[in-house]
Amino acid sequence: MNLFDTIVAPITGTEPAAVAVVRVSGQQSYAVAAKVFAPWHEPIEARKALYGTFAHGDDGIALPFAEGHSYTGEATVEFSVHGSRASVRSLVDACLAAGARLAEPGEFTRRSFMNGRLDLTQAEGVRETIESETDAQLRLANALRGGDLKREVAALRERTLQVAAGIEASVDFPDEIGEFDRDAAISTLVGVRESVRALLATAKLGAIVRTGYRIAILGQPNAGKSSLLNALMGTDRAIVTDIPGTTRDTLEERLDLGGVPCVVTDTAGLRDSHDPIERMGIERSHRAEASADLVWYVVDAAKGLDDEDRNHLARLGERAWLILTKCDLAKGDGRGFHVSAKTGAGLEALRRAVAERAGLGSTEGRWLAINDRHADHLREADARLAEAVETLDSGLPVDLASIHLQSAAMELGTITGETATLDLIDRVFRDFCVGK
Repeated sequence: MNLFDTIVAPITGTEPAAVAVVRVSGQQSYAVAAKVFAPWHEPIEARKALYGTFAHGDDGIALPFAEGHSYTGEATVEFSVHGSRASVRSLVDACLAAGARLAEPGEFTRRSFMNGRLDLTQAEGVRETIESETDAQLRLANALRGGDLKREVAALRERTLQVAAGIEASVDFPDEIGEFDRDAAISTLVGVRESVRALLATAKLGAIVRTGYRIAILGQPNAGKSSLLNALMGTDRAIVTDIPGTTRDTLEERLDLGGVPCVVTDTAGLRDSHDPIERMGIERSHRAEASADLVWYVVDAAKGLDDEDRNHLARLGERAWLILTKCDLAKGDGRGFHVSAKTGAGLEALRRAVAERAGLGSTEGRWLAINDRHADHLREADARLAEAVETLDSGLPVDLASIHLQSAAMELGTITGETATLDLIDRVFRDFCVGK
């Protein structure tokens, strides 16, 4: 990848639309624009839209951006053209013929990172914004893209480096600086560690929101499990009959429940069966149960709980919620969640409860949760900080603590990209799509 090339790619979706946007970025972007769009007269006024005709005959808008004031930080032109596949393809081909090359996946955002417009966490936020499917995912992505994590990590790194600088100054200039204040340094580093661990505590919420909260629907045959899934989806996804044992396999669907992306698995009814196919389905039910973050144990409210239901609930413990279905036909005894797949009663309360259980109910306006990459480096930074504190507290030479602090600062800088290796940067941008 040559970051000095002028690059081009559509930045809108590939499906036909009323309008599509094609971006050209790089030192020769204005020269490319002059060959594919008319009228184009130098000098160009940045951020002033021009209406004209493209080389392939379509008409539309050219919007130029000056170097340092575009998404990539480079001189850029964004063309708005009619969004047919043919028109977009023809415009891109004309730009290629004019000297641009096709952008690689994530190359626009990578250039933005390399030019200091974004840090690595904000670049990840761009990708997560594009991929978000629920409100919770979008809010986490916006927090990353807006620089919330960047600012927190940068502040922790700065405090760490200040202590390291104080140590080095006391070693290099003992007469001028005097004895290093170990107690003050330890107090500062303990505070940094507390902040690091507070960020680490958001990893669970981040994993849930990014990859999905796994819910298994369990219960005896004909309890209303499949009907509950259909009601939440708003479509007849699972087959429902009055015949016990209709569901013989697991059915997995992704749902947005209270803003939480959930992977909900409908399962075969739990009972003793001599049917080998049904028994295979029941085995899969238990596997779904084992991998679930939460189990909905479904009982027909009209029939109530029997001993088998109570045994299953006791075995599942706090991981299980009792869901009483068909509450439009019968009243329960007040326990669990009362829902009706037919009328929709109780479903919204169930969605809100899932959001609360997943951790979204306690965000209190703070939408910041780290991902696995951030967690790895934060754990390493915390370990190095702990070693520095131990070194200072034990009376060992202070310059030994400085080594640990430099390592901690390196880990924190890797999160934002200040000290990241080229291999890591490649891995971050590897999953981007063309046009971003």
